[in-house]
Amino acid sequence: MAEQQDEDLDLGAENGGGSKKKLMIIIAGVVLLLLVGGGAAFFLLGGDEEGAEGAEQEEVVEEQLPAIYHPLDPVFVVNLPPGGKARMLQLGVQVMARDPAVIDFIKGNDPMLRHNLLSLFGNQQDAALRDRKGKEKLQSEVFAAINQILKDQKGPGEIEAVFFTSFVMQ
Repeated sequence: MAEQQDEDLDLGAENGGGSKKKLMIIIAGVVLLLLVGGGAAFFLLGGDEEGAEGAEQEEVVEEQLPAIYHPLDPVFVVNLPPGGKARMLQLGVQVMARDPAVIDFIKGNDPMLRHNLLSLFGNQQDAALRDRKGKEKLQSEVFAAINQILKDQKGPGEIEAVFFTSFVMQ
């Protein structure tokens, strides 16, 4: 019986040693898996952070200047062509640009701009200006006319928008 107990003990020692080896292999495998996963995550997430920082830097470079609004004063007053209900059009116009040089150019060329816009406004039919589409069409024509003058006179840029601040037909 003593021999039998020794054999049982020996078997237990071998099984315990084998299970310890298996446990060590499993632990080593898990640690290795964690290291590889952590390295991959660091590489992938680290690249995204750099990409995000690069995009933020590009956005800072491309950041727009604040809008500058310039009123074309005094308001425009023109007689409309005969045949319609309204005989007179009074318009307040402001332009928007982001470059102060464009605003300075507009100020310096105000007589030419006013002349061209007065001609444009004086050729409008009152029936076309009664609805929103007609006013938006006129707004886009004013925008195009001013930018064309800037281009023809080799101005420093373009305006970004035109706003009617008052619009009265009588």
